[in-house]
Amino acid sequence: MRHTRPSVSASIFAAVRNRNKRPIGVGRIVRNDLLISSYNVHKCVGIDKKFDPDRIAHVIGEIGADVIAIQEADKRFGERTGLLDLARLHRENSLVPVPVTSLYPKGHGWHGNLLLFREGVVRRVQQLVLPGLEPRGALVVDIDLEAGPLRIIAAHLGLLRHSRQQQSEAILRAVHADPSRPTLLLGDLNEWRVGKGSSLHFLRPVFDPAKNAVPSFPSRFPVLALDRVLGHPHSLVTAIEVHDTPLARVASDHLPIKAYVDLKSALAETEAIRDRASLAR
Repeated sequence: MRHTRPSVSASIFAAVRNRNKRPIGVGRIVRNDLLISSYNVHKCVGIDKKFDPDRIAHVIGEIGADVIAIQEADKRFGERTGLLDLARLHRENSLVPVPVTSLYPKGHGWHGNLLLFREGVVRRVQQLVLPGLEPRGALVVDIDLEAGPLRIIAAHLGLLRHSRQQQSEAILRAVHADPSRPTLLLGDLNEWRVGKGSSLHFLRPVFDPAKNAVPSFPSRFPVLALDRVLGHPHSLVTAIEVHDTPLARVASDHLPIKAYVDLKSALAETEAIRDRASLAR
């Protein structure tokens, strides 16, 4: 029997039909978990077509994350000017940006990716140029937090499935370069499928793209899990949920997602795996 891949429209209609079966939050919050968030701010243009960075700042304040990855933080054309008031985010939320070399003098991010954190020491920042037809990038950040060392990969993957496959492979190469740190991959990964037909399937077995997928798009009627937080080891992320508030529903076409991270337990698991590998040599 010939196997045919479901069309994009059929996949979306299936997601709409199954909307009420999809969780808005999954997992178990552990005491002392870190709160990590991802938010595609849609260049600060809300679903009412209004450009309003102030609303985005308020939503970021609502979330209260320890670390938050922002996508579309810069204008798309011209000088690619940064759109957020970074001084205000620092003043009101104690969030500071991970330093990057922007493509443009007035830009805040790397291909629109901006990573903000409250406390910690940034040890290394790698700015990846991702393959594909569209210009896309990812930030690979090694940061030492109070709970321990963490690697964060903040990305915004392409609209084309083939490009996402290539970009997933490039991200895995970056992870394999130094597998010693527990690692989070987060951002708008632009993939709503969660099975073998997903372009994120190429991230296995380092990440589990079928785990903790919650619908975040479109913000008024979320049915597609475009925004993800994936952990390695898989136990790193203990729970995930959408940040669904009246303001978040209008401020952007994506809802933010929030992940709870048990870094101390993940570090213990990583150390045990490393010890077993050492004994096997």
